Amino acid sequence: MSAEVLKYTMAEVEALEVAPGSTHENLEGWVPELASDEEVRNALEQAFDYRGDVTLTLKNGERVEAYIFNRISGTALGDSFIQIFPADGSAKRKIGYAEVARIEFSGKDRAAGKHWEDWVKNYNEKKAAGEKFSLEAEPLE
Repeated sequence: MSAEVLKYTMAEVEALEVAPGSTHENLEGWVPELASDEEVRNALEQAFDYRGDVTLTLKNGERVEAYIFNRISGTALGDSFIQIFPADGSAKRKIGYAEVARIEFSGKDRAAGKHWEDWVKNYNEKKAAGEKFSLEAEPLE
């Protein structure tokens, strides 16, 4: 492997980060319509990509605030599942798509407004000030 360092302009970095035609939607507060199996599948797919908690209302009336960290998409709702980390700290669990009656994008979207330029600006400011800069993640609020 070459020791050569690649340098990109911001425009080139943006082109690498975002595939053509894709955008980051602001889904905070959205409650999708779940009238059909396809709408349930699409909403749960978006909930999986969401970088915040969602509140699920199950068909048995239970409400669960959680972060969706995995999904298993079968041929029907009955054999499709999401895996969640409940916000109350209880054990991770698996919930069937067919059990979901309502989805609320209730938590703060941790990916909204975060851009490569912000990180580079912060890095350059700290470097110019002589501060030691770590590549480790900053705490989330």
